[in-house]
Amino acid sequence: MTFELEGFDLAAFVRATLDEDLGVGLPGGGHDVTAESVIPADARFSGVMDSRDAIVVAGLPIAEAFFRAIDPAMEIEILRAEGEEIAAGSDLMRLAGNARAMLTAERSALNTVQHLSGIATMTRAYVRAIEDFGGGAKAKLLDTRKTIPGLRHLEKYATRMGGATNHRMGLWDAAMIKDNHIAVAGSVGQAVGAARAAGIARIICEVDRLDQIEPALAAGADHLLLDNMDPAMLREAVDLVAGRAETEASGGVTLQTIGAIAASGVDYVSVGRLTQSAPAADIGLDFTPL
Repeated sequence: MTFELEGFDLAAFVRATLDEDLGVGLPGGGHDVTAESVIPADARFSGVMDSRDAIVVAGLPIAEAFFRAIDPAMEIEILRAEGEEIAAGSDLMRLAGNARAMLTAERSALNTVQHLSGIATMTRAYVRAIEDFGGGAKAKLLDTRKTIPGLRHLEKYATRMGGATNHRMGLWDAAMIKDNHIAVAGSVGQAVGAARAAGIARIICEVDRLDQIEPALAAGADHLLLDNMDPAMLREAVDLVAGRAETEASGGVTLQTIGAIAASGVDYVSVGRLTQSAPAADIGLDFTPL
């Protein structure tokens, strides 16, 4: 299965991850001492990857890449689609090939699928909480930059599989003016004005008070991040903005509160815990000698 993400080098990620596990470059490193000492070189395994949890699937093509990096001839059948919601006990992948290769790639493959499926599963729960609250909420769920270094592209891919919309990918694709920027610039208006004068195409400005909204809009903000406001205050903020910019609720959002927050009329709700705190899915891989 072909897997491509803009800005992400799958082959380099797979190689670096396997090299780390194998200890490439370290004294005595560069090989799987357990598999090489215990498993005959020509031994073959079949295997089944399955989920012990009900999950939203994410990362199977990456798992496939780990196995093929060590045994290009490995027979691999992916059984579930990315973004598919499955019941506990469902099989995800079948494999057959060199036993040593399977054992060497197993942990890296499982770690990736467990982590990404955990993110996708939590994300789907937040999307459903918005949908189930009622009140005609139009808000879309956003992720954040609270990602593990080196894994941002994959983690944001996983939130998409769960039904979220990616926010900024990094520091380069939009200005995000927050309280520390404002403190140095002097005011909300001065900070936004400086970004606009610099030719920044998209300017997001954080506000935590209603009296900051008009200066931010007057200076040219395209998107207001309404920080740590309760639903009543959010409704007031949305009324003040009156469609002149996109609005995003952020800060302390939980599964229990996101419905009411979304129903305030904001365009977006951002949740850092999607990538920062999602638990790994319980996914295993069982082998049988051939």
